[in-house]
Amino acid sequence: MDMQRIKRVGVASAVNGAKELREHFGKLRSVRKKEAIDLVTDADLRSEAAIIETIARAFPEHAILAEESGIREGSDRRWIIDPLDGTTNFVHNLPLFCVSIAFAVADEVLAGFVLAPLTGELFVGLKGEGAQLNGTPITVSDKAVLTDSLLVTGFPYDHQTLFETLMARFGRCLAASQGVRRLGSAALDLCYVACGRFEGFWEQHLKPWDTAAGFIIASEAGARTTVFSGAPYCIDDDEIACTNDRIHDDLLKLLEL
Repeated sequence: MDMQRIKRVGVASAVNGAKELREHFGKLRSVRKKEAIDLVTDADLRSEAAIIETIARAFPEHAILAEESGIREGSDRRWIIDPLDGTTNFVHNLPLFCVSIAFAVADEVLAGFVLAPLTGELFVGLKGEGAQLNGTPITVSDKAVLTDSLLVTGFPYDHQTLFETLMARFGRCLAASQGVRRLGSAALDLCYVACGRFEGFWEQHLKPWDTAAGFIIASEAGARTTVFSGAPYCIDDDEIACTNDRIHDDLLKLLEL
């Protein structure tokens, strides 16, 4: 498999999707709700269309799993797309959002591309080749204790159904760490662990398009990723804990119910 071609197409797809997001930022004409607080905009749809068009032109036989348009069947080679991770931020004119694109073969993620349009930060990870931010290699932080660690989390759209559990975990992590942030984009959270801005990240009720790209980028930067029990993580899992490895066991203890 020509992974350099995969990389070129992945980057081009992210750039084309990000272009649509930049053009629509602060100029939205249509926002609708998929669920009570789960939003979709014209920008999501146009970004996704641009990404899929770029990929399909290069690899018409590949399958696609995209947040807004669903599944397009094909070979066991699959692109997993979130055209706008951080839609709520986008709608409120907060510049923390991104395009997230992963490439997988037989459910193994081999490449990830995360591009934040307004900051210009492009994260890329290729299986066995490491991770980069704007072409420069990145690694996780070397902090070894929770009291020195900055953590990040997210809250699912159905947070009211498990509010007490979410708050219990949040409270324990806040008390044990240097601080906890909530940015609103799981893909960026994972990339920020990858480049050492955060030491750890956890969240529940995510979808493959939320995590696939960030997962491989973080892994290639030296991160450890599991579910809350400590079992290995796969992109179809309902929960994720990703750290610089040094604090991983301590974070998992805080996530125990």
